[in-house]
Formats: sequence, structure tokens, C-alpha cells
Amino acid sequence: MNFKKNQELEIEITDLSVDGMGIGKVNGFAFFVFGAAPGDIIKMQIVKLKKNYGYGIIKDIIKSSPLRTVPDCKHFGKCGGCNLRHISYSAQLDFKQNTVKNNLTRIGGLPKSLSVNKTIGMEHPYHYRNKGQYPVGTKNGKTVAGFYAPRSHNIIPIEECMLASETDAPILKIVTDFMDSHNIPAYNEYDQTGILRHILIKTAFKTKDIMVCLVINSDDFPHIDDLTPLLQRSGVTTVVLNINKKNTNVILGNTNKTVFGSGYITDYIKDIKFEISPLSFFQVNPIQTEKLYDTILSLADLKGNETVFDLYCGIGTISLFLAQKTKAVYGIEIVPQAIKDANNNAKNNNLTNTHFYTGAAETICPTLCDSAITPDVIVVDPPRKGCDPTLLTTILHAAPAKLIYTSCNPSTLSRDLKQLFPTYTPTQIQPVDMFPHTTHIETVVLLKRK
Repeated sequence: MNFKKNQELEIEITDLSVDGMGIGKVNGFAFFVFGAAPGDIIKMQIVKLKKNYGYGIIKDIIKSSPLRTVPDCKHFGKCGGCNLRHISYSAQLDFKQNTVKNNLTRIGGLPKSLSVNKTIGMEHPYHYRNKGQYPVGTKNGKTVAGFYAPRSHNIIPIEECMLASETDAPILKIVTDFMDSHNIPAYNEYDQTGILRHILIKTAFKTKDIMVCLVINSDDFPHIDDLTPLLQRSGVTTVVLNINKKNTNVILGNTNKTVFGSGYITDYIKDIKFEISPLSFFQVNPIQTEKLYDTILSLADLKGNETVFDLYCGIGTISLFLAQKTKAVYGIEIVPQAIKDANNNAKNNNLTNTHFYTGAAETICPTLCDSAITPDVIVVDPPRKGCDPTLLTTILHAAPAKLIYTSCNPSTLSRDLKQLFPTYTPTQIQPVDMFPHTTHIETVVLLKRK
């Protein structure tokens, strides 16, 4: 059958893609449809055709899927924040469990009989993000802040985000109104003019500290001394200017100037205290982070006399949890500022059995082993691209009895585990929903040496 752009077809949606699009087939030809749910029968209009697949939009829902729910955000489908809000939360959790299993069997080569635990979800999956990064621009002569539309840099102004902290939207309005009243131009990425590029907001859920970091294409922000009191009255505890004059899509520059407050916020994960600066990585969902770290501790099953390596340790969040239960923890991270924060966090929590090193894990880890520091347990929490191949070889040479791999990307997790499987057996696979209403999924895998 020959298909044409703008042609309308009736199609049954049978599956979801990894980015949350409904998948259906007509005469064996696959179509991807945003906002469609498995079980839907829809009238679809073709908007793009490739050699072996196409994309469509919903023109009419002929029969609604039992998994479908009414999206409770007016920005759904416009901004790039959520892509599963049209599907019930229980169905989202099932989808994520199946995504992990499908990746491990298809990419990792594990048997289809592999058992993956049910996804650990949230009781109230709303307003869970403690960090928001909002691009700033101009529309119809007014300053706006919000999120980019999917696959574009077109800013969708956000009046309220169902994922972000409820204090974010009022802060965005204060800043954008102030810019308009003081004729402060937003950054224009096409000609690199203007002042304000992004507004970064970090919120501490337990201490209620709020940081506003203004990312600027300049050495200073005009009238900042007049803006700061307005932000203070809205609950902001520190204001920072981050200078980024580069023509780049990287949000933050390397230079921070504290305008008001300490330049960082303080928050807790359970009883562990953390100082969080603009450049610090900190899990964005503190409620689920506690469940994630409880899972890691449970799987590690520490008895108190083990040596643990925490690779890609960041600011030491996992390291400090492990340190409460074991003899010594060695954290390794390539970002110098993160290691500085990790040492401060260990000091603030009176944990003296932690040791942090700046550098690539594949370089530091063998050096530690050569100096007779050998790990009983290795915990690894890499970025989305997964582990460096050299690091996987390093882990195999270190040969810990247990390896705990925490991943935010099931495909790179599966790729890396395939290299480890000849030596290690996965005994527990636990998905944790850190990002409700999106397709992102965190997975913790316990592997034991054969």
C-alpha cells in the first residue's frame, strides 16, 4: 500500500515507543503517533513518511484505550516536559517495567524468562522536581520563560508546571516582569545579544531553601540589587549569577557570582545533609531518591566491614549513605567541584570513613587496587551514555563480590551488562520511577560474581 502525507487512516495502537509515542501498523507499515495509548483505535493523519515507518497525529479517537486518562496539564503536547500524561499512572509503571525487561533481553541478550521487579512508584506523582531550568526569550514584545517545544527552541511560556515545585512559577513571573519594567533584554541565541539566558531554580524540600540562579550573557545583571528584595519576599534564600557568554547549548557557565545569601542551598535525604551549589548534581526527585538509596543499601546488604567503591560519585550522595553501614567508601568523580562538595558533605555529616578522588574512574580505580585497597562492593551510577568501556574492564579486574549498577538509561545499561554477564549474574533488577509522567526510568541491578 502506498501512503501519502496528509492521508487519513484508521489504525489500532498496540504498543508504546521508548519516547512514549503510540505504535500501530497498517499492512505491516509502522506509524508513531504522539498522545496515543495502547488499545486506542484512532483516525490518524500522516504528517511524515520515512522508508520503513511514518509519523501521524490523532484526528479522532474512535475507541478509547482503557489505559487512557485525561491529561491534567494544559501544556501537555506543547512543551517537551511530559510525554505520558495521557496514560494512567499504574500503566506508566507497567510500561517502565516492560521497557527495562525488553532492553535487557533485546540489547543485553538475557533470557526472556528474566525477572524484573515491579516499578517502585510515587504516592503523589506531582510537583516532585526540586530543580527547574527555564530558557528565557521574547514573544510579542514581552519577556517569557518556560520550556522548549519538542525538537525545537521555541519557548512555551509556563504558567504552572505539574512536575516543578509550586514556587517556581511565581518566581519566573517576578523575574520576567522585572525585566520588562526595567527594559532588560532576554538573550537571543541567533545573534548572541541580550542578557538573561536561563533561570535556574533549586528548591530544598525539607529546609525550604530556594536558590535562584540567573544565567547571563554578561558580567552582571542590571538592577540586580532591586530584583533581589522581590525574590527574597517570595521565599528565595540565595541569588547567584552564572556567567555564560559562549555560543553554546550548554546551560551553565563555569563562573558563579553570589549576589545574596550563601550561594548554595541545604537539603536532607533522610538524615544526611547536603550543600547544593548551582553546578552540583543532585537527584531531582527527593522523595523517590530516598526509595532509590534504600534499594541500593538493601541490595548491598552491608555488614559493616566492607570496602566500597562508588564510581561516578558526584557530590557523594550515595557514598554518604553507604558510609553509615560499612568500613570505608572510596568515591571517584571527574568533576572537581563535585568532589569539593562531596568532601564538604562528608565533613558536615561527621563521616570520617569516606575518601574522595578527582579523576576518571577507569584511572583512579586501578591505582587504588594497586595500593592494596580492593573493593568488596562496587557501586556505579554513570550518566546516560553509560560506563566507559575501559571502566567495565577495570571493574572486571577489580573483581568485587557484588556490583550494583544504577542506571538512568535502560539501553546503555543493557549494553554494559552484556559485557559483565560472563563474570557476573544479575540477581535483582529493580526499576524506580524517578520521573513520573515521562518515559525516563531509573534501574538498580544487583550483580554477583559467579
